[in-house]
Formats: sequence, structure tokens, C-alpha cells
Amino acid sequence: MKNDSIAVYPGTFDPMTLGHFDLIKRAAKLYGTLIVAVAEGSAKQGALFGCEDRMAMIREDVEKEGLANVVVERLDTLLVDFCRSRGVKVVIRGVRVYSDFEYEFQMALTNRKMAPEIETLFMMPNESLAYVSSSTVREIAHYGGDTSSMVTPAVAARLSSMARG
Repeated sequence: MKNDSIAVYPGTFDPMTLGHFDLIKRAAKLYGTLIVAVAEGSAKQGALFGCEDRMAMIREDVEKEGLANVVVERLDTLLVDFCRSRGVKVVIRGVRVYSDFEYEFQMALTNRKMAPEIETLFMMPNESLAYVSSSTVREIAHYGGDTSSMVTPAVAARLSSMARG
């Protein structure tokens, strides 16, 4: 089912959850190249990791999974400009719950207004992961709780070393 087209999956991924990784794996099967575009700055309160750390963890997990068609890049511009500069026509967005859809729908319409040639594809993570969010992981990690069932191995290792340090 994979073709030669390119898609981008943008986000802050602070940190990447198993839900994010589920979408990466599934989207990688659909597109010849999937760019995971990691937003440089996180406007979210209580950010855990800098952009370089987030990119490194994603690359580590992508490599371990053998996803050779997935590349990780920094996103430091408008998403539509990023897409145009790389010839991307499809943006992947994850939606877990209705509130995600409201926000993502608004962003998709805004992007369509600026770049009508770029489509947004909404994907849902596996239902067993729908409850997991980065903000939940950040809060649990802040209090020293176990997040290993919610995050990828690279993230779990980094969170564990933070707790020990």
C-alpha cells in the first residue's frame, strides 16, 4: 500500500507517547517517506525536553523499529512552509478524543486557507492508547510515577535517568 509520496507528522512530542509511535508506524506503511517534524519550541507549560533531545529519542525508537523510511527533522517555521519546501502534500494529525478533533480541525482549516494544495489526514491511535497524552505523561513523571506503559523505550530510559539524577 506504500507509495512514493511524502507525508509529514508534526508535533512537539514532549515526550513522544506510544500513541504517537503507533501513528508513526502506521503512517510509515502508507507513505514512501514519513517526516516526523518536531516543533522547535514547546509553548506547553512544564516542557520536559529540548528539541534536540526529543528528536534524538524519536530517532532512536524509529531506528530500533527498523522504520527506514521515517526521517526526523526540526520544525522551526510555519507547517505549510515546511511542507512546501519539501514537496509534502499530506499532513498526518492524531486525534484521540473529541477535544483533540476540535483543535486539529481548526488548524487543518487554517492550513488549508494558507495552502489549499496540502491535505490533512486525521488518524486515531490504537484504542488501547487513546487515554495517553504527553501532558499526562509529563504530570506523572513530575511526581515520579511510572510512565513505562505509556512511552517508547527511549523516552522511558530518559525519564528514568531524570528521576535518578
